[in-house]
Amino acid sequence: IHGPRLLPVYTYPNPPPPDSLDRLLPPAGVPRRRSTPSLSKTEPPLLRTGTRTIYTAGRPPWYDEHGAQSKDAFVIGLCGGSASGKTTVANKIIKALDVPWVVLLSMDSFYKVLSTEEQALAAKNEYNFDHPGAFDFELLVTTLQKLKQGKSVKIPVYDFTAHSRQKDWKNVYGASVIIFEGIMSFADKELLQLLDMKIFVDTDSDIRLVRRLRRDIMERGRDIEGVIKQYNKFVKPAFEQYIEPTMRLADIVVPRGGGNMVAIDLIVQHVHSQLEERELSVRALLASAQQTQPLPQTLSVLASTPQVSGMHTIIRNKETSRDEFIFYSKRLMRLLIENALTFLPSQSCVVQTPQGQNYEGRRYNGKGITGVSILRAGETMEPALRAVCKDVRIGKILIQTNLDSGEPELHYLRLPKDIGEDHVILMDSTVSTGAAAMMAVRVLLDHEVQEDRIVLVSLLMAELGVHSVAYAFPKVKIITTAVDKSLDDHLHVIPGIGKQLTLNIPDDEGGTQKCTLMYMNDHWQ
Repeated sequence: IHGPRLLPVYTYPNPPPPDSLDRLLPPAGVPRRRSTPSLSKTEPPLLRTGTRTIYTAGRPPWYDEHGAQSKDAFVIGLCGGSASGKTTVANKIIKALDVPWVVLLSMDSFYKVLSTEEQALAAKNEYNFDHPGAFDFELLVTTLQKLKQGKSVKIPVYDFTAHSRQKDWKNVYGASVIIFEGIMSFADKELLQLLDMKIFVDTDSDIRLVRRLRRDIMERGRDIEGVIKQYNKFVKPAFEQYIEPTMRLADIVVPRGGGNMVAIDLIVQHVHSQLEERELSVRALLASAQQTQPLPQTLSVLASTPQVSGMHTIIRNKETSRDEFIFYSKRLMRLLIENALTFLPSQSCVVQTPQGQNYEGRRYNGKGITGVSILRAGETMEPALRAVCKDVRIGKILIQTNLDSGEPELHYLRLPKDIGEDHVILMDSTVSTGAAAMMAVRVLLDHEVQEDRIVLVSLLMAELGVHSVAYAFPKVKIITTAVDKSLDDHLHVIPGIGKQLTLNIPDDEGGTQKCTLMYMNDHWQ
């Protein structure tokens, strides 16, 4: 690791504003943090084929039993000169980590929008893209901060041929590990504070020049004279003044880039140890909680009329036939959705009837309505929502329980664009501990949906699930047809609902495990 050196100051055609360098380069006396990696490594479940690796592990909870963000994503900062092999090192770290939910964030996406004059300079290779003033650090810090906090973010897409940002930005969400790479990754004080691990990729300058020539000519449509001119005038001086001195801030320096597997293995071991320390046990905390308070005011239970009570009798009866179970559960879901829609905001309005008379009525007072089902059981409620809510948008969140840890895990989500502006009907057929419902609500909040715009609807809920959701998210409205008192040892709602079947399934150790399936509307769960 090289120490800081005294370097000459270069003058650039487009210097930053006078105060913009105040946030650059911390003092030389800042101590370097050294990491001691653990040798332990947790291998996630994988399905491997000839050409693909499919992760069967989901994203574990990133919040506590109160629903609050309790652990940030682990952020690795990769710095180094242009074409030093930062992206190669990043991809090898990702491959060696073998964990899902890893995001690679490139600093190249955050070049500033150029003015007309700057566009003309860039076309003649006269604009300095290797100066700190060329980057939008404000947007970069805000984006990385939100991504580290588990929020959904939009990443600009930069077109290096046109020297401009593309119209459509990329949505990124759900990072457990963030690898952030760029030539100025260590050049901003606020940015440095977001990095949990700092790596400098140290590659010989001749190798970097050859790589840059090949990349800019083949991938970015530049000519060789322009690339060499830009390198000598901007890239090389910027490396010596702004990039190379930040090597002293790194926790690990990787000589030779992506070919240094010893360094990459060391990095991977440390990241695995950090991830293990951040593991949470949300479901266990919920299941052990003593819920002695009365049911919350945000809960609305469908009135137990003779009709509703009669339908519950049918669908709870183990002797009920498949056809009757499907028919009456669908009918009950329709009533449930109708009831949930009454909790959406409305305003008075006046319309004119065909007879020419005014009628004072009400209409929905909001921009849009989106239904989000917690897969797979929540999908059974989608037909009822579509039947009573015209042109409703539908999103899906797949949450499954990890059989080893017992924790809910996020595996997949597909949410409509700009869902943060809508009121959301969140659907699940049954809620026991509330762990899956809490994860789904947390996902919606991370996508900027307001808490008081979320309505959780479920055919049946346990008291524990009601308290868990209401305690964590007091502004979420909870709508159900019935609340049962307790759970059994397998965390199933008691007395429960649906037709159940218990199977003995062989495990990996030669024994068997009991698996309880419940038939709910066209499929076993």
